[in-house]
Amino acid sequence: MKKIIAAIILINLLLSCSSNKQTNEVVQPTKEQEKVKTNSYQSIYDFNYQTPEGKQKSLKYFKGQVILIVNTASQCGLTPQFEGLENLHKTYSKKGLVVLGLPCNQFDDQEPLTDKEMVAACKENHGVTFELTKKIEVNGKNEMPLYTFLKSQQKLEENNDIRWNFEKFLVNRQGIIIKRFAPQTTPEEITSLIEELL
Repeated sequence: MKKIIAAIILINLLLSCSSNKQTNEVVQPTKEQEKVKTNSYQSIYDFNYQTPEGKQKSLKYFKGQVILIVNTASQCGLTPQFEGLENLHKTYSKKGLVVLGLPCNQFDDQEPLTDKEMVAACKENHGVTFELTKKIEVNGKNEMPLYTFLKSQQKLEENNDIRWNFEKFLVNRQGIIIKRFAPQTTPEEITSLIEELL
């Protein structure tokens, strides 16, 4: 009888160990997460983004062009900058400028609209025709890998987070991020530098 009880206890222990092994199994990081972790991204063109409709697009499409990357919000005190960004797009897109707006709701919930509503509001209220992406995060554990890369290439002295809506990164035709602009810097103030790059 004692041998039977001991055998039952041993079987239960083995089953318990097997179960724990399965539930505690280490989840392997995705290739995307691993690239961010090991800083193996080499270029701005290694990144993708999603359109508001959910279509995947690559920044490779903009190779050889000057790119202005801006995190936007439709209900911010800086929202009038949409007009300046649109003017840059209209004036210089044929010369090789791409204005790319990446909506973000991380700053006082100033982009609460859905992707579809946001696109419509930007077009109706500010005449936006330049490309907007699906809403993203620019800081924290869920930040878009593109923003991890942008911040690593243009670091601030202290806190390296994106400071607010409408922070800007300017990329030259060779894909090098040459400058990071504070949110309060208007599109008009960077026009001369854009002209130099074009």
